[in-house]
Amino acid sequence: MIYDVVIIGGASAGLTAAIYTARKKLSTVILTKQVGGQSLLTDTIENFPGFETISGRELIEKMQAQVEKYGVEIMEGAEVEEIENPPAGGGKDFLIKLKNQSTIEARSIIIATGKNPRWLGIPGEKEFENKGVVFCTTCDAPLFGGKNVAVVGGGNSGLNSALDLVKYANKIYVLEFGPKIIGDELLQEKLRQSGKVEFIVNADPKEIKGTNFVEKIIYKDKSANRRTGKEKELLVGGVFINIGWIPATDFLKGFIDLNEEREIVINPKTNETSVPGVFAAGDVTDVKYKQCVIAAGEGAKAALSAYNYLVSNS
Repeated sequence: MIYDVVIIGGASAGLTAAIYTARKKLSTVILTKQVGGQSLLTDTIENFPGFETISGRELIEKMQAQVEKYGVEIMEGAEVEEIENPPAGGGKDFLIKLKNQSTIEARSIIIATGKNPRWLGIPGEKEFENKGVVFCTTCDAPLFGGKNVAVVGGGNSGLNSALDLVKYANKIYVLEFGPKIIGDELLQEKLRQSGKVEFIVNADPKEIKGTNFVEKIIYKDKSANRRTGKEKELLVGGVFINIGWIPATDFLKGFIDLNEEREIVINPKTNETSVPGVFAAGDVTDVKYKQCVIAAGEGAKAALSAYNYLVSNS
């Protein structure tokens, strides 16, 4: 089967795009590692129209139910390895190769893969993933009740994680590489008032250690001397990493244009990429603002543009 539209990514942008393509009677399939993406990491959303407050998971569940109502196929656990245009042997349709060796053909594509959390790149980080090294306080904060934990990252993402942990952890260390905490003052004040949080600036994480589970994090104190700072350790049962996100575009290198941040460059009016027939939406693109509601709107734009493309090229 050749799909009219293959949507790669199953969060706000991809799910919204699917609603629009389905309503245009385009055969559609969503390929995604996990339905929900980054939205699942958000405990409370208060700026999505129509909902005074809603969790990211609940919002995604409502979107998914609407998509399924239109009969759109969702292939969860699907990872795209590369896209070919034109496919081997000729033809005008795109050939999408999955990591499980299967292939899918599409007349048009919408890429909405979002972003992945950025790693620290230090020893022990990968070894203790899900053994004390985590990225989602919404998912995992309750597991650290009564423990001392470290949050790496002094921006709003890190401060929000610390705020989630205040309900559970005994002591929270917030480590910031720079000379000052950069997150909102209001969040900082809330954390100070908790009496559980200690801010540590000029902290350069060097290693995470433990046996079967995280037991400590080693960092270099750069406050005195940037190059020869003294190494210190914190005895913690968990390390929450919040140092930013990387666009999920590795499979697109050499296929479409990316900017220096590895985001997909799009036409802001149509969401078309440098490859005709390929559109993109959401946080994976070079749009300035990264918000759930914006991603949803961009998904709608991409879907309508894909429809116009298909009509013009039928």
